[in-house]
Amino acid sequence: MLSVTELSPTTKKPACYEKACMARVLVVEDEADLREVLEYNLGQAGHRVRSAPSGSEALRIAAEHKPELVLLDLMLPDMSGTEVCRAIRKDPQLREARIIMVTAKSEEIDRVVGFELGADDYVAKPFSVRELLLRVQAVLRRAQGSETPVLELGSIRVDRVAHRVTVNGQEVQLTSLEFKLLVTLLERKNRVQTRGTLLTDVWGFVADIESRTVDTHVKRLREKLGAAGQCIETVRGVGYRLVDSNAA
Repeated sequence: MLSVTELSPTTKKPACYEKACMARVLVVEDEADLREVLEYNLGQAGHRVRSAPSGSEALRIAAEHKPELVLLDLMLPDMSGTEVCRAIRKDPQLREARIIMVTAKSEEIDRVVGFELGADDYVAKPFSVRELLLRVQAVLRRAQGSETPVLELGSIRVDRVAHRVTVNGQEVQLTSLEFKLLVTLLERKNRVQTRGTLLTDVWGFVADIESRTVDTHVKRLREKLGAAGQCIETVRGVGYRLVDSNAA
């Protein structure tokens, strides 16, 4: 039994698809009916779609297909979706692929773990195919948008392409989520970011995660940045702001 609302062949595509960027998409889903629905609708939206019913098959196809975006179910028959995600992020030829986790697991801890592993978005079943397609387009737009390859503030330097952060020339190891949080704050330096804004823009459409999640990750980020972490200011009762401590 399908857990989505299918778009029929006669359903008019939303206007956002008409000029959307098309991509190579890999659907990893063990439920055959759902896999076919996703394949059909993504194809109708103009994407080049491959699919896999298992984790091992997904990795084989990914190595050949080089997907730009992966729709990844977490509960697969042979290996967990988190293992597939880790493998993709470790592969130099695949690590730039965007990953949207699609799963019945909807607890906060499951979503946080997914984002920590490098997921770009997280969709809980049951879901609307129309909403999923909009999320696919949003993730692809973010990936292909014009971005400054290197961001700097004081002693902090972030290389987006190499996914590398240094402080005073020394590399700092950050998780994918911490990296995304730092980039977001750098892009909006000197502007206060509310916890709700960070939840939406960093965690991605997960506004129901409690605000302490943001606080916890900011604390970890500050600790990893060392003395440079002082540039992340707490605006009491509102959120956070990144400022240049060397600015007058």
